[in-house]
Amino acid sequence: MGKLLLVSTAILVTALSASSAQAQGSIRIFGGYSYLRPSLTQTETFVCSAPPCPVPPQPPDLRVTSNPNLNGWEVSATMKLIPFIGITADFSGHTGGALGQSSANYHTYLFGPELRLGRPISPFAHFLLGGAHVSGSNATVSAFPYNTVLGFKDTAFASAIGGGIDLSVLPFIALRPIQIDLLTTRFHSSTQNQPRISAGLVLHF
Repeated sequence: MGKLLLVSTAILVTALSASSAQAQGSIRIFGGYSYLRPSLTQTETFVCSAPPCPVPPQPPDLRVTSNPNLNGWEVSATMKLIPFIGITADFSGHTGGALGQSSANYHTYLFGPELRLGRPISPFAHFLLGGAHVSGSNATVSAFPYNTVLGFKDTAFASAIGGGIDLSVLPFIALRPIQIDLLTTRFHSSTQNQPRISAGLVLHF
């Protein structure tokens, strides 16, 4: 009876260990630093500041494009559906100075499939679809006889294609030294392509 109990216990422990090993890595949560160099288009409005104003009263609005360096964060969660294939939800936010004295806030909300290979070195690739929202604080630049007001706010379709590599360092923790994405947006009915580079830590369960 004792031997049977011992054998049964050994079989149960082995089964639970195998089940735990199989389940480990089924969910991955990433968080870390992210860099983005977007293509931002701002509306430049001229307002007369010293009446009587010249004729015509003011120049027409202009659209000015810049490529600022924005710093921020990225978080994502990936659930494994079948071996090598998972589904990812990805969110990021970046801020920084834009044209003139204005500042930019840039957020993305993306979802899509991920292909992942191997452990403890685990390269992956994904294709994500969703949206992006950009806004900026208004900035006024004085240039007699006009004040130039810069401002922008828009929401558009976005996609990201890219990948990276995870390096397991502890049983449930991995290091993501680099993730590179080509982020594509459709602001102002035109296409913008910009690089997004991220790095951080991954928890996997």
